[in-house]
Amino acid sequence: MQWSKLICHKRLGMERYRTSSAQSRSDFQRDFDRLVFSSPFRRLQNKTQVFPLPGSIFVHNRLTHSLEVSSVGKSLANEVYMQLSQRYRHDKDVCDKLSHIVEIVGAACLAHDLGNPPFGHSGERTIATYFSEGDGMAVRGLLSENEWNDLINFDGNANSFRLLSHQFKGRREGGLAMTYSTLAAIVKYPYSSSMTPKRGKFGYFCSERECFMQVADELGLIQKSDDVFARHPLVLLMEAADDICYQVMDIEDAHKLKILNYDMVEHLFIGYFHGERRSHIKDVLAHIDDNNEKVAYLRSCVIGELVNECAAAFVSNEDTILQGDFSGCLIDHVSDHLRESYGCCSDVAWKHIYNSSHVVDIELAGNRIISYLLERLLDAVLHPEKHYSKLLLSRVPTQYDTGSPTPYGKIQSVLDHISGMTDVYALDLFRKLNGQSLPAV
Repeated sequence: MQWSKLICHKRLGMERYRTSSAQSRSDFQRDFDRLVFSSPFRRLQNKTQVFPLPGSIFVHNRLTHSLEVSSVGKSLANEVYMQLSQRYRHDKDVCDKLSHIVEIVGAACLAHDLGNPPFGHSGERTIATYFSEGDGMAVRGLLSENEWNDLINFDGNANSFRLLSHQFKGRREGGLAMTYSTLAAIVKYPYSSSMTPKRGKFGYFCSERECFMQVADELGLIQKSDDVFARHPLVLLMEAADDICYQVMDIEDAHKLKILNYDMVEHLFIGYFHGERRSHIKDVLAHIDDNNEKVAYLRSCVIGELVNECAAAFVSNEDTILQGDFSGCLIDHVSDHLRESYGCCSDVAWKHIYNSSHVVDIELAGNRIISYLLERLLDAVLHPEKHYSKLLLSRVPTQYDTGSPTPYGKIQSVLDHISGMTDVYALDLFRKLNGQSLPAV
């Protein structure tokens, strides 16, 4: 793959109108700004990241997580640019292209979670298992094999690509009309659900296959088989920023919620450092009395260390990445002691955080709410002639094509609606449909 093609300002749905922006902002900065002002991005403020939405203690939601991932992603991309610009200092065209990677990665990081349904990752599992194990199995006969695979493997990553690229009813062509490079930089799994194990990850629904192929062809992504491509290199930077943030920030949140005590957190974070650096960090900690402030300082040190090492891993493996032969993620290629420390954090997170009562309770509640909404809305779109169906469908936003001529299109309209809901909206609708609350005037 070539940087000259990988960095492309062409916009989805606007190819015939113009070739490049003549304004002071670059096309990639416009991507970033467009996402910040979009409704799907604003709705992330009321979507669960890991822990339930905050009461008296503020923990991360999808919005704050995405903002932090974008901040780390831009730092990571800037470090990579500084090193690659020296490597390509005699090739001005490539250097000019590479100067945009900070903006592209920043925008991709903002967008990477847009397609996630309410109630955290449990929302994805609830939708997938509703079709693979629950009442959704009844629609199997209405769908093709590929369409069915999309449902039983429902994934927020593929839904993010759809949200950015699909022309919803009454909306303009090209979705949010993002640049090809930003779209490709969010596709962590550049293959369809037909290439994925049961309940695995994938990058696009069959409804967006043609769109992804168009983007991949324009950017020169290596095609490994009919439905499998090499990742866009900048995906690795977006993914690394996400990996760094969720692992480190989940531990900080767990400390605030008193799931993990300070001694355990200090032990986990100080393990990333050796020698003089470790001694310096301990000296600084000795001058801080507040444990939350100590954890915040340790967290910043860990993020900085991981950013530097992930950037170095990217630059040292650039040839392999461009050949499409790089395996794993950047975290897998950092120094041994950092990788071991990261693994320790991951083990503690799975044992003490993701199985904590706070997280399990939101998963149980979310499962019940989403399953019920799926049941009612799917019945309505598949049987629109019913009186109750007409009432319910009148409350679905018109951008979702509940009158699609195909069963797959009807089902997708329901998934579009539910996955776009905030936790609060989904709960409120659940209560109203159950008769547990009445609308107030």
